[in-house]
Amino acid sequence: MKKVRFNIKGKRTVDLIASDGENLLEAARRAGVMIDSPCSGNATCGKCKVKIVSGQVKTEKTRHISEEEMASGIVLSCNATIIEDIEVEVPDLASSFVNEMQITDLSNNENENIKYVRKKMIKEGMTNQSRLWSEIIQLPCPTIEDNCADEDRLKLYFKQNLGYQDITISLNVMKKLPDAFRKNDFLIEVVYLKRREVAEILDVKPANSEKSVLYGIALDIGTTSVSACLVDMNTNEILTKASMGNAQVKYGADVINRIVYSEKPGGLENLRHAIVDESINNLIEKMVKTVGIKKEDIYEVCAAGNTTMNHLLLGLNPDYLRREPFIPAINDIPEMKCAELGINVNPEGKIYLAPSVASYVGGDITAGVFAVPVWMREDFTMLVDLGTNGEIVFGNKDFLMTCACSAGPAFEGGEISCGTRAVPGAIEQVTINEEDLRPFYNTIGHVSPVGICGSGIIDLICEMKRTGIINGKGRMERDLDHPRIKFDEYGIGQYYLYSKELDNGSKDIYITEIDIDSFIKAKGAVFSAIYILMESLDMPIDVLENIYVAGGIGTNLDITNAIALGMLPDIPVEKYFYIGNSSMQGCYLALTLSEGKDKIREISQNMTYMELSVHPTYMDEFISACFIPHTNMNLFPSLEN
Repeated sequence: MKKVRFNIKGKRTVDLIASDGENLLEAARRAGVMIDSPCSGNATCGKCKVKIVSGQVKTEKTRHISEEEMASGIVLSCNATIIEDIEVEVPDLASSFVNEMQITDLSNNENENIKYVRKKMIKEGMTNQSRLWSEIIQLPCPTIEDNCADEDRLKLYFKQNLGYQDITISLNVMKKLPDAFRKNDFLIEVVYLKRREVAEILDVKPANSEKSVLYGIALDIGTTSVSACLVDMNTNEILTKASMGNAQVKYGADVINRIVYSEKPGGLENLRHAIVDESINNLIEKMVKTVGIKKEDIYEVCAAGNTTMNHLLLGLNPDYLRREPFIPAINDIPEMKCAELGINVNPEGKIYLAPSVASYVGGDITAGVFAVPVWMREDFTMLVDLGTNGEIVFGNKDFLMTCACSAGPAFEGGEISCGTRAVPGAIEQVTINEEDLRPFYNTIGHVSPVGICGSGIIDLICEMKRTGIINGKGRMERDLDHPRIKFDEYGIGQYYLYSKELDNGSKDIYITEIDIDSFIKAKGAVFSAIYILMESLDMPIDVLENIYVAGGIGTNLDITNAIALGMLPDIPVEKYFYIGNSSMQGCYLALTLSEGKDKIREISQNMTYMELSVHPTYMDEFISACFIPHTNMNLFPSLEN
């Protein structure tokens, strides 16, 4: 047994007894220490760097660790074996990602979209209220002559006075009836869900002078991030919002790595704990403290996540999602009690999970389509959700087609040498001076740069192509003699955006030809998916009247640059709309409109899914799109000159 001390830089110290020969990354996970590991320990991303302060580990040489770093004690934690007592210095970037990540939530612009869509839906006949309701009721006190049971007395009132034919009451609520009825002489408040002719009673308590304020939560469970908003269900007002990184990132940046991890002993439960306890319950705790309410007053949660996130939340084996023919355990998940999943709200509170369509088109997309709303439009509209995966929906009120592509983690900084997620210090916008190739950039929080996030990577590569630093294949021009352009011992080109030598910086931040190649494959996957989806319907790109871009990458996405790189179709920029967190908007609307949840279910059933991996021409189109902007310039007429 070996003693391991983790020093989380500037934060805290964690001690652990590890087995001799245990992997350092696995030991950190056991200790609850967050180390960024997008590839989940496969030694391919190079992100899990830590510094061995004292003692030694057994490690192998890797291209991710320079000679200088190795000499200073820096190792990849996934590539290090514990052989003696050690002290490890862990950068706090990973926990900053979880707690400080810049995440799309419901901004003012998005709130305006909600108001607009909500009015449109109400005009189309939806009910402008939620299913959650409360009544203050004076029941007749029992007598020798009127001696029916408390439960029967309550049900009779609902049938005779409120018109419900069926009333359901759980055992937990039944236990409250005797004391609640008699506290104020049978003056009670009843909280219940309206389900047409069915009333599902969630709570019974002694009545006060006014009805209680009831609360609900709209929840977006993303692969990279989790966002929530707390809603006053009496007024539909959003009271507060909270966002954080999905704590599952320590087990991999993408769904495939997490599915693989789930197969390890205890892996599935670790992933469930990370999303429920470390993420969702953490957000709920923050929101109730901010507003000053009790968790017991939250009775409804409307959530959306991709198909893998749903499986991991429910503790279902997700392994068959990644194996042909890619079959989910379940798409349409029945509404259940939050307590069944360990979500800390009222024990009788209900959680609705937006239904999935297929293994790689989940409830986040069906909720997003509800919010745009593609399903109500006359014109041809597309929703493009850009994240770890890219999902596309095309159609109008008559039809909906959808597909998904594996964009990989490049859009969110994963597997990019100096890539990072959207944390303070992440470079999010870049321009390069054409005369001297000097870069200019903005960072999140306007602090010293720590790396490059998705929108910054898009800007940087676009600017490198515009200024002639790279060609259409993403290769750097070998005849350029410039201090910011270097080639390593293997001949791989690097462009330095921020340099210890040139900028007196604290670290080097650069992009390599390998990074650019990873990005080109990611953008190629997105564009080829869009192209194949349209081609399968024999429709040209120019029939598109609206393209809504959703997802975290869109926060500072420059549409012009995205088109110039061949990531998005070459149609007029004014036809593009950044919709932000469409999944969250859909959840809010479903929470506050009585028919919203049924409509999302209907949308999911009406969507036709195309599996790109077996499409006969997808790989050819993907290869054609792996060029800046594309090998077929007829698809990008505005860029030909």
